[in-house]
Amino acid sequence: MKILHVEAGKHYYGGARQVAYIIEGLQRRGVANVLACPPGAEIGKAVGSTAVVRETAMKGDLDAGMAGRLLRLIRSERPDVVHLHSRRGADLWGGVAARMAGVPCVLSRRVDNPEARWQVALKYRLYNHVITISEGIRQVLLSEGLRPDKVTCVRSAVDATPYLAAVDPAAFRREFGLPADALVIGVVAQLIRRKGHRYMLDAAQALRDRHPAMRVLFFGKGPLRDELEAEVNQRGLSEVVRFAGFRDDLPRWLGGMDILAHPADMEGLGVSLLQASAAGLPIVTSRAGGLPEAVADQVSGILIPPGDVPALIAALDALLRDPALRQRLGGAGRDRILREFSVDAMVQGNLAIYEKVLGARS
Repeated sequence: MKILHVEAGKHYYGGARQVAYIIEGLQRRGVANVLACPPGAEIGKAVGSTAVVRETAMKGDLDAGMAGRLLRLIRSERPDVVHLHSRRGADLWGGVAARMAGVPCVLSRRVDNPEARWQVALKYRLYNHVITISEGIRQVLLSEGLRPDKVTCVRSAVDATPYLAAVDPAAFRREFGLPADALVIGVVAQLIRRKGHRYMLDAAQALRDRHPAMRVLFFGKGPLRDELEAEVNQRGLSEVVRFAGFRDDLPRWLGGMDILAHPADMEGLGVSLLQASAAGLPIVTSRAGGLPEAVADQVSGILIPPGDVPALIAALDALLRDPALRQRLGGAGRDRILREFSVDAMVQGNLAIYEKVLGARS
C-alpha cells in the first residue's frame, strides 16, 4: 500500500505532529508514504527518513493552481490513497486533484468550525471517507448532513514517553526566571483569539492577591503576541504573566508546571492537553468541541463552560489551594492517556480506513 499525505502547515504544531506519528507508524507496518508539504515546512524534515517528501507550493484557499500541482504529483507517485490532513486549500484542491486522478481520497477533519449544509453537501462529495480527531467534530459533521457511514472518529494520540520523566522543580523555575516558590499555571496554545488567553488574563488579575506565588506562562507564538503583551503591561500583570514563546524542548519542561489551563472557545481535541496529562498535570479547560474527550471532568481535570471567567477563576483557585487535588487529577490523567490515547491505536485506526476505502472500491 502507498499513501500520499498532504499537509499544508508550515510549522510543526500539534496537527503536523499527528501526521508524523501516522507516517512513522504506517512505515513500521510496511506502508509506503509520500508527503506533499509547502517548501521549507518543518514536517518535511521530521519525516524525511520515513517518507518521500515532495515540496509543493500551497498558497491557501484561493490557490486553484494547487489542484494541478497535486494532480501531477498523484499521477507521478501513483498512490493507492490520497490522505488530506489539513485545510488552507489542501482539503478542497486536494480533493479535486484526487477526483480528477481517480484515486480514493480520505480527509482528516481537525477542527469543529461549523460549515453550511450546502457546503458540506458539495465539498464532501470529493472524499471517500472523513476521519475526525474527536467524536465532537464527528457530531458537528453529522448535524450538517454528512452520512454516518462516511465519517469515523479516530482520536489524536500522544507519544507519552517524553513526558513521563520527572522534572526538577528548581531547574524548571530557574529556566523560566520564576521565584523558587512559584505556583505555575501554563497555557500551551497558539496566540490566537479562540484559544482564550484573555480569559486567562482576567483570571490572573482576579487571583493574584489570593495567590501571590502564582505565575502564568504562555507557551506558543501567534499574531496576538504584541496585543497580549501590551494588555499584560496595561493590567500591571508583567510580574505574574510571562511569554515563553515556542519551545522545541517543551516535553522536557512541561511536567514542571503545577496546572495547565486551556480556556478555549473552540477546539477539535487539544493535543497539548493530552501531552499535559501525560506529564501528570491537572487541567482546567472548556466544555467545547472535543475537549471533554481529552479531559474527563473531575477525573483528570475540571471542565468549565466556554467563556465563563468566574468558573475559570473558581477552578484555578481550587487547584491552587489544594496540592492533593492537583496530584490526584494529574495522576489519573496520566493513567488515562496511557490507556486510551496511544499512537499505535491512532495509526491502526487510520490504516483501517484506508483498507475500508480500498475494499469498497474493489
